Amino acid sequence: MTLQVTEITNLAIDLIGVRKTYRKKVQALRGVNVQVGRGEIFGLLGPNGAGKSTLVKIMMRVVRADAVMGTVLGRPLGNKNKLAVTGYLPESHRFPGYLTGMQVLDFYAALARVPRPVRRSRAPGLLDRMGLTRWADRPTREYSKGMLQRLGISQALMNDPELIVLDEPTDGLDPMGRRDVRSMLLELKKAGKTIFLNSHLLSELEMVCDRVAILNEGLVARQGTLAELTQRTVEYRIRTSGDLQAIRGEIEKRSGTIRNGQIVLGGRDAQGVNELIDLLRQNGHLIEAVEPHRLSLEDIFVEALGQSTAAPAVSQTGGRKA
Repeated sequence: MTLQVTEITNLAIDLIGVRKTYRKKVQALRGVNVQVGRGEIFGLLGPNGAGKSTLVKIMMRVVRADAVMGTVLGRPLGNKNKLAVTGYLPESHRFPGYLTGMQVLDFYAALARVPRPVRRSRAPGLLDRMGLTRWADRPTREYSKGMLQRLGISQALMNDPELIVLDEPTDGLDPMGRRDVRSMLLELKKAGKTIFLNSHLLSELEMVCDRVAILNEGLVARQGTLAELTQRTVEYRIRTSGDLQAIRGEIEKRSGTIRNGQIVLGGRDAQGVNELIDLLRQNGHLIEAVEPHRLSLEDIFVEALGQSTAAPAVSQTGGRKA
């Protein structure tokens, strides 16, 4: 009965109650629930030590959980048939330096039981897609960090996976490289693949993810679609011409404030916005724009973790890793 239910589920990943305690009683995960729909890009984020990489390793059976229920691709964790159709890029991966780029792809695809003719036909296209064609026959010890990252992403795709799990996929890549990876991820999603991303770059996740989970101290602090998490309007901003100082008192009576030459009204008070617009028009001000400001993913992260935890742990463009 359980197998029949998991076969028809629309979840690519359904993990319930994941717990992991390391030696010295370090609780990495304290009952994590994560659900990822088929065909979506899902992002996992959190500060250093939140348990993100541990969760990924448990899902890939690199680390054994103390307790876990659920399925991956409709089967229990560790099912060999489902692991064979899962692509995985570990964080800080290493390849034997004497292998060439082409040999790396062939070797790891063979581990995933990809037939030799398929390996040989698929590898050149992936190397080309990641800009590594000229390096295909060079040993990986000569590769830069960014090139090794591109090669790592290529090896994760050699088995034409249903599920792609990428731990810090843009680590070591320059802006052009990160753009290339984003483009590839969107292409893979369009092809029906499910992608699970663990990244510390909020801006990267915000551009490609359908849903995200924020992990903090071994627990899920937030989880949902970007629209659900960021739908809350926190303030309205009114841009107008002219000097506002003469009517500052009237603006403040209507709960508005003047900030950087704009009028800012907190909350979702649309009626208050209309009252301020009427005030401006009565005093001869031209309304240039009225902009509702919604929460960003960074705002949600800070709200979930608190300023003291979030500020040093995350970055929009790089910096410290989570």
